Amino acid sequence: MKNKLVDFFGRHLSLKSLNEPQTDSPRLGHLKKHFADHPTRGLTPTKLASVLLEAEQGNLIAQCELAEDIEEKDAHVFSELQKRKSALIGTDWFIQPPRDASAAEVADARLVEEILTDLLDLDSVILDMADAILKGFSNQEIEWQFQYGLHAPREIHYRDPSWFQTHPEERNQLRLRDQSYEGEALQPFTWISHIHKAKSGYLGRAGLVRVLAWPFLFKNLSLRDLAEFLEVYGLPIKLGRYPSGASSHEKSTLLKAVLSIGRQAGGIIPKGMDIEFKEAAKGASDPFEVMMSWCERTQSKAILGGTLTSQADGKSSTNALGNVHNEVRQELRDADLKQLAQTLTRDLVFPLYALNCKSFSGNLRLPRLVFDTTEAADLERLSSGLAPLVDRGAQIPVAWLHDELRIPQPQKDEAVLQPLRRSEPEPAQLKSQPGWALLKQQTPQSGQPGYYSDAAHQQLGEHTHPLVDAWVADLDQLLARAEAEGWSLEEVQERLLEEYSHLPEDELVEKMGEAFAAAQLAGRSSADDEAQP
Repeated sequence: MKNKLVDFFGRHLSLKSLNEPQTDSPRLGHLKKHFADHPTRGLTPTKLASVLLEAEQGNLIAQCELAEDIEEKDAHVFSELQKRKSALIGTDWFIQPPRDASAAEVADARLVEEILTDLLDLDSVILDMADAILKGFSNQEIEWQFQYGLHAPREIHYRDPSWFQTHPEERNQLRLRDQSYEGEALQPFTWISHIHKAKSGYLGRAGLVRVLAWPFLFKNLSLRDLAEFLEVYGLPIKLGRYPSGASSHEKSTLLKAVLSIGRQAGGIIPKGMDIEFKEAAKGASDPFEVMMSWCERTQSKAILGGTLTSQADGKSSTNALGNVHNEVRQELRDADLKQLAQTLTRDLVFPLYALNCKSFSGNLRLPRLVFDTTEAADLERLSSGLAPLVDRGAQIPVAWLHDELRIPQPQKDEAVLQPLRRSEPEPAQLKSQPGWALLKQQTPQSGQPGYYSDAAHQQLGEHTHPLVDAWVADLDQLLARAEAEGWSLEEVQERLLEEYSHLPEDELVEKMGEAFAAAQLAGRSSADDEAQP
């Protein structure tokens, strides 16, 4: 089976091809000597249109280098892209077995998950894959190792986008630039080749760079014009005056003084000459700033779907609107993660499963990498809303509640949190105290809880009042002392605890139980006496 492996697209694989990276081949050595031409130097609308047209025709080099320059030179674009990329990092993921999986398939899915967890920094892989959001694609080459009977990645290398081209007839198919017309096909099982659909269209037109390039150009042209404006209108004019009949040497000396005084803040001139500072010419920088602000808002909308989370629109930003835009960003994050999961399943999970797992039987039943994008429900709101439903008979599965709250269910013999012990005695402890049975006595005729017979009233005096009298006497003494010495409520509480600290815990609970039962019975007895005519 292992000698007849095929990849996700049905291409046959030889295990020998996993011994060294494809780009280490001598025929591709020229790729590592390629250096960027930085197309943003002297960028004009005509040059930009030419770069984008070349990418549509399969030459992706200039467009990819343009994207690199934009990300490096435009701090606003860099910041917004980092927000979108960082949102992908740290999201929990798991390997999901195929539907109706057998025991072997479940075990193999767990093995793949262990390999990815133990041997790979998947966050770094995801971050490099996210480069495709701007450029349209991102390729990483897998360097394999074979140890302990398992094939696993030793390292995953990010490869420069300028190393690739599209097939002349298959414009969505990436190939290595081997100086041939069609390019060299990517080797099965050795590439994580992520094509990110930021917009519909062929691969050369799928990246955000095509949307961001024009605002970048317009913003830089406006910035250049603003710099020229400040140079002309932002500084005062210096005029040198020389007397009539001045020699050429004197005029030259005065000119040097005028030109140097702005930088050196001082100078000398011949007697009879002077320098006059004129107020700078009137002008406004607002049109340039408005243009640059519009460009940045456009870039924020293209990258994050809004502007209020990027401080690009300080005038209208509010917390409520910002929260709405954060929800939009969450939708973008979830959509990005779905695309990443598809690529990782195809280019990483599938090779690991095919190379190492006995349950592998083709590409129809595969484990999948899934990002957990569900958010935990509001604990307080859910708990308050569920109680009335349960009281009304709603049958709510415990497993569903754990999933909603993102709380794992305890495993066998696993320690779990326990409710706090209440300070007052529990009913079970009170049941053993004198008078407890009297609480349950009811007249056969009445059948109403809390209604006591004459016999019960008789027994109340015998069992409860001595207990109450003893406790009240102790309390009266303590309160009298507190009033005399001016104790606070906290001090009264402390003295009560000290008063009975000599008692063992069980005896203290018993005494408290007697008091509670006695007080309750005495109260009901008094109420019944007052109610009698």
